[in-house]
Amino acid sequence: MVLDENAELIRETASRFAQAELAPGAARRDRTSEAPLKELRKLGELGLMAVAVPPEWGGTGASYSALTMAVEEISRADASIGVVMSTHNSLACMPIVQHGTDEQKRRFLPSLVSGETIGAIAITESQAGSNAADIRTRAQRANGGYVLNGAKQFITGGSFAGLAVLLASTDPEAGPRGITCFLVPTDTPGFSVGKQEEKLGIRASGTAQLMLENVRLDDGHVLGKPGEGYKIILGALARSRLGIAAQAVGIAQASLDASLAYAKERTSFGQPIIEHQAVAFRLASMATEIEAARQLTYHAAALLDAGKPFQKESSMAKLYASEMAERVCSHGLQVLGGYGYLNDYPLERLYRDARITQIYEGTSDIQRMVISRMLAAG
Repeated sequence: MVLDENAELIRETASRFAQAELAPGAARRDRTSEAPLKELRKLGELGLMAVAVPPEWGGTGASYSALTMAVEEISRADASIGVVMSTHNSLACMPIVQHGTDEQKRRFLPSLVSGETIGAIAITESQAGSNAADIRTRAQRANGGYVLNGAKQFITGGSFAGLAVLLASTDPEAGPRGITCFLVPTDTPGFSVGKQEEKLGIRASGTAQLMLENVRLDDGHVLGKPGEGYKIILGALARSRLGIAAQAVGIAQASLDASLAYAKERTSFGQPIIEHQAVAFRLASMATEIEAARQLTYHAAALLDAGKPFQKESSMAKLYASEMAERVCSHGLQVLGGYGYLNDYPLERLYRDARITQIYEGTSDIQRMVISRMLAAG
């Protein structure tokens, strides 16, 4: 697929920064789980924390294709930063752009665009994962505003986010139609960060519990209209799945990069192992699968940019790319043999990072359900 020059420029900018500034520290951040706030602010300076935000609100004003490619390149260097960047762009900035009032945009977008404030999406709860409509966090009317109580689980960037785009039920009897979206500054009294999770992979992404105890918000913190929250977030998730597909492609590409470099240097039976057909064919299969996933992802992004239906293709891209990433990283680990199993080499980290892409923002089974229902509907 031939992409526009602006998208290619953004990709090149993201790639140069990622390889020079992010890749060298990725292993350290993985070991320490340190918050990558400095790196995220630098991304903001480059315009990569607000790629699709219109220029009138301080953003880059580029396409979703450009955002998809930027997330791929950042994830190729550090998947933890890639997922925070993707979530921040698609699930924090863009819902405000599309559904926020001018006052909300003036209040919240400048610091989000700059990367000074990191946005998190707070949907998941301990009993409400794939079924996001089953949330128990409540928002009750009080004194011209709302009082929120509840807890959120597995929130990407939750340990260091400054703003949570959060779903709460304002009318439990109405089910999904009673869910409202709130913009919650994390310094609001009653809001606190709970346990920061120790994870298999993407260990620097700040995944944490969020606790709300009598959090008081005025009506100016409601995004959209009361009862529209579920609809707002479903639309945002359809777009953000492209970011997870891109993240998976970036992780897989990093695995191929490392595997190819090793195969050219490592000798066995008197020649580089890339000269052995078994290794060469494995690398060829890896490259082919990556390119197939990349093109699925770019195609879905192009449909979105063109204003055409893209939800089925977005789910296809997320499904295929996420499962591809695990396969490719497993093949890469096999190319390196015993060295691939050591944390001296990047393959073991990439293998761990890849696995989550089949789970968050809609599991593989959820993607199959979405695709099959759209096929049945014609």
